[in-house]
Amino acid sequence: MNKIKKASDSLTIMTNIVLPNETNSLRNLFGGELLAKMDRCASISAARHCKRRVVTASVNHVSFNHPIPEGGIVVLESKVSRAFSTSMEIYVDVWLDDVINEKKIHTNEGIYTFVAVDEYNKPVPIPQMEPETELEKVRFDAALRRKELSLILSGRMKATDSVELKKLFTEG
Repeated sequence: MNKIKKASDSLTIMTNIVLPNETNSLRNLFGGELLAKMDRCASISAARHCKRRVVTASVNHVSFNHPIPEGGIVVLESKVSRAFSTSMEIYVDVWLDDVINEKKIHTNEGIYTFVAVDEYNKPVPIPQMEPETELEKVRFDAALRRKELSLILSGRMKATDSVELKKLFTEG
């Protein structure tokens, strides 16, 4: 059917500067502004992976670990961490690029789920993804656990049917 893709095929890098109208009263980037940037970056990765229109299905996790100040250079990097039948998980890493001190600070990360759709907005099959690097392999494996947990919490899967989550409690 579809060829297997690499995570690197979907790599998207976006660079922005934080403008005054994007900041809160502490002169740091609003969380909502960052979420919108992360969603856009992730959507490009998703579209690159499946070469289809995509829609955001969920924001599964976002962490705000370090503030991003006004005037800061923000670098967002996203790529597919795992592809399922019609959906894919996208991992987004956010960095503050301190060009003066020549260092990058990992400020945020997020995990998004996108679904590929046809012209009628119906889900369509997508290519599978094969991880290459150690980090990609860790994120690939964790994606299945997150998907199973999501299905259990939504009532679409019984906990007793979960293969991956059982491993967490029976191995060791």
